[in-house]
Amino acid sequence: MSAKSSFTITILIFISTSMCGTNSFTTASKPKVVATASMIADMIKNIAGDHVEIKTIVPIGGDPHIYEATPRDAQMVADADLIFRNGLTFEGWLNELIANAGSKADVITVTDGLAPISSLIYQNATDPHAWMDARNGLQYIENIKNTLVAFDSSNRASYETNYIHYRSKLLEADGYIEERISTIPENKRILITSHDAFQYFGRRYGLRLESILGTSTDADIQTSDIVRINRVIRESQVPALFVESTINPKVLEQLARDNDVVIGGKLYADSIGDEDSPAPSYIEMLTHNTDVIVAGLMRDSSIQNDLTEGTSGNKTLIYVSLTGVLFLLFGILIYKFNR
Repeated sequence: MSAKSSFTITILIFISTSMCGTNSFTTASKPKVVATASMIADMIKNIAGDHVEIKTIVPIGGDPHIYEATPRDAQMVADADLIFRNGLTFEGWLNELIANAGSKADVITVTDGLAPISSLIYQNATDPHAWMDARNGLQYIENIKNTLVAFDSSNRASYETNYIHYRSKLLEADGYIEERISTIPENKRILITSHDAFQYFGRRYGLRLESILGTSTDADIQTSDIVRINRVIRESQVPALFVESTINPKVLEQLARDNDVVIGGKLYADSIGDEDSPAPSYIEMLTHNTDVIVAGLMRDSSIQNDLTEGTSGNKTLIYVSLTGVLFLLFGILIYKFNR
């Protein structure tokens, strides 16, 4: 039996068993809403308030690119009234999950109406990280609001009021990001990250983007990518590299050590952070990333290099001094022995 067939049977058994017990949602009177990723769930929460029950498939800190759905996810999807997804190939596992769960929920693609960035490498492939541009976020929340109003018209006034307030906050964040990025000298606006999740951010706010991995983390790092990033660091004298919250930082940390640059901080891309993090919401994710990027790229690379060279020089001086002391002690011992 194939792994796919085994997973399908497991889901069906889980769902049929769960139907005899409690529903995966707790409140029967509210619309049951499922979001594939945490930033989408946060947008829904800001517009819907307490009028719907929201659940998220990929947990905070999880990587939606390589997520493996569970039988519990299938139950969640089977019980849902609405499923909100990003689309643009972000959730490659979702269609199978919905089919296996037998879900009758309406599936809403929150990127509808946006012009995606096309892949320069793969035909008919697009960059899914459209939410990294706050202006694109406006389209996300409009699609969410329109869906909620159509599905639950009795709470229309609340949804529209919340939408107007949240839209204002998102526009404010967009202006903040634009202003902060503009303080970075143009020759320093080079953002090097773990995977290519910041193209929309860079296009909107004026940054050149480089990364080890492409738009999906479901790939192996190539030697050519390492060579390319090393060359970019040397040629641009970029002062900092940036790790991501959902990706192992080891390769980027090694690149930083090899090139005597620092890790400028941790960015959030495919997931918001938990409540104790500096990025517990979609808007705070965008503004936190901005603050970290500005602080990292505004570092003086010449000072960093001077510190590195100074440390190296100090080590050499210590080595020479210790060698001199040893020779002196050796000379004294020979002198005493000859006497």
